[in-house]
Amino acid sequence: MEGRLYLRVMAKQQDQVTRAARRAAFIDGLPVAILAPVALALGSDPDQSTAQKAWWIAATAVFTLAVAWVLLRAFRRADEYLRKIQLESMAIAFAAVLAALQVAAVLDAAGVVQLHQIAQLILIGGVAIWLAIADLRIRLQR
Repeated sequence: MEGRLYLRVMAKQQDQVTRAARRAAFIDGLPVAILAPVALALGSDPDQSTAQKAWWIAATAVFTLAVAWVLLRAFRRADEYLRKIQLESMAIAFAAVLAALQVAAVLDAAGVVQLHQIAQLILIGGVAIWLAIADLRIRLQR
């Protein structure tokens, strides 16, 4: 009887830790979610002035720093199993980004699209794939 109670208490504590980590990742990820479309919109114009290029570079740099910040905080907060899930999810997203960039490079060489216009979209999509896979795996582990 004590063993069952102990397991219930431990499961409840783990559930609370998982919820807190997901909530913190959501709050940390808000700047990333806001800056991604801003950087994408600023970089979509092929004929940019110097000021527009500066704003685009600044937004992209801040977006990159925000992603690094979220990663750092998520890894510090996670236990060993969650780190494993995050790394495996990143590996899948990395493969998807590589494949998409290869297709985009071929389409750019063929003159169908311009690589600089879709490269950010591919990277943002890679981050979204990574987060979605990690979240699904964490939800399904329960």
